[in-house]
Amino acid sequence: MNKISMLGIIVALAACSPQPSPVTRPTTPQPADTPLPTSAGATAQATNLLTAAKPSPAQAKVVSSPAPTLVPISYAGLALPVERGQLFSTSGACAICHTNLTDESGADVSIDSAWRSGMMANSTHDPYWQASVRAEVISNPDYEAVIEDKCATCHMPMARFTAAADGGTGIILEDGFLNPENEMHTLAMDGVSCTLCHQIQKTGLGETGSFSGGYAIDTDLPAGERHTFGPYPVEDAQAAIMKGAAGFVPVQSEHIGRSELCATCHTLYTPYVDAEGQIAGKFPEQTPYQEWLHSSYQESHACQDCHMPTAQGGVQISITGGDPRSPFYQHTSAGGNVFILQVLRAFGEELGVTASSEQFETSIERAYDQLRNRTAAVTFDDVTLLGSQLTANLIIESQVAHKFPTGFPSRRAWLHLTVHDADGQLVFESGALGPEGSIVGNDNDADPATYEPHYMTIDRSDQVQVYETIMGDTEGDPTTTLLRAATYLKDNRLLPSGFEKQTAQDDIAVYGLAADDQDFLGNGDKIQYTVGVNGADGPFTVTAELLYQSIGYRWANNLSQYQAPEIGRFLSYYQDIPNLPVVVASESVEVSE
Repeated sequence: MNKISMLGIIVALAACSPQPSPVTRPTTPQPADTPLPTSAGATAQATNLLTAAKPSPAQAKVVSSPAPTLVPISYAGLALPVERGQLFSTSGACAICHTNLTDESGADVSIDSAWRSGMMANSTHDPYWQASVRAEVISNPDYEAVIEDKCATCHMPMARFTAAADGGTGIILEDGFLNPENEMHTLAMDGVSCTLCHQIQKTGLGETGSFSGGYAIDTDLPAGERHTFGPYPVEDAQAAIMKGAAGFVPVQSEHIGRSELCATCHTLYTPYVDAEGQIAGKFPEQTPYQEWLHSSYQESHACQDCHMPTAQGGVQISITGGDPRSPFYQHTSAGGNVFILQVLRAFGEELGVTASSEQFETSIERAYDQLRNRTAAVTFDDVTLLGSQLTANLIIESQVAHKFPTGFPSRRAWLHLTVHDADGQLVFESGALGPEGSIVGNDNDADPATYEPHYMTIDRSDQVQVYETIMGDTEGDPTTTLLRAATYLKDNRLLPSGFEKQTAQDDIAVYGLAADDQDFLGNGDKIQYTVGVNGADGPFTVTAELLYQSIGYRWANNLSQYQAPEIGRFLSYYQDIPNLPVVVASESVEVSE
């Protein structure tokens, strides 16, 4: 690949991207120039931390709703890479012009600063993803090439597509794209970058062939003449500047704002193998697009409406000039993966990210805002106290356009309900937070061979309503290994408004006891808690919280069985960054006879 040699562009980029400064970290798992831990001792230490005994409800930590506490860190982030290949240019070539942008309120809406601290930009740097790829390869060594090619398709899309166009495949580990000596390394580490998404053709979008990374990109046009698509018409003068700076010709096309564009990677089917190690079928690993299609939101909202919020008023989208554009969709890609964003913020220097600690803090705040203000609500429908029995009916209402949680199956949400007496003493608790991010009373956290069922009524502290997917292998046993996942044993994730359980296709169906729960419907769930107060004095305060984790305890814990550099590194991060859940919604009531 040929690096851009235009001195003016390099200077402009350097001005936009400050160089790294010293970092003060909460811990120091590994210096930046030290190989990742590979010793059995390091893995054993992480294993011991993850397999700590589960506490009793009385010992468990009670979760409240504090604002996130961020340890002071000062890291400027690396410069965005400036490299031009035959099919793609890296983000630095685009950031030269699409930076220092403000909307009519004066807010910074620069494309480069918003994008670089999100999960799209860091799809390759994500240490949990790297650890997961390694674990899948260790579990299924005969399918290493299949695993790496599938994972690289959407996490390292520019490198993998370039390799595929030359007749190759995506390679990640060893001498693959993660290796700095690999010629595709720079393209790979730029993640889901500008000239990937903006080159996707509209042909076939929304059709089966476009899913699982089946996006279409024109390979016939030569470098310097290739098209990038955007929502606005572009004047000839501006188009000429873009062609000279980044090597692409901007073309207006409305398909860039359609959900079908996002569905190319966020509808993912993965192959699975049986007990003999033979490929036996395909598994719907994530299907938010189909969930959205089966909801009432498909008539009113696209993915971009929620995950790329509009700026206030018009925005001049390039420092080279041009008329203000409206609506302008900010490139925040706001989601709910707070934990990994916190890891990237804390260990950004070691991971070689381009975002600063301050930019990651902004992305973390956006994720908290998304989860706390536009995800779900909990309300008490009725709370009564008759003698020594307290009954609370709780309503959980989803506010998102797909199942919640959605995406990668490690995500989960659950209900934490407490009852305190007049003196503030704890009388009852379900769903308390345990050590290392476990849930007290959750069967799957205690034993990987079991899982917590869906409940319509809860009357014991060791029962917890967990909204999640539990994957099952071909023998019907729970698994967190994607290549062994053949079906869902449980899927009671909250449904979007308008979602009909009875007519949902198998790939997006409800699995387990929730399928027969008449109170588990499109838009949410209703559950009853029946609690014995055992002679305690009222009035009683009943508090319910809906909690969320992007990486469930079982998913992290199962990695500890493997010894590999990427896995040891992630487990050390998991040790240092508490896997605290986000309080999505909460409600308290007081009740007396």
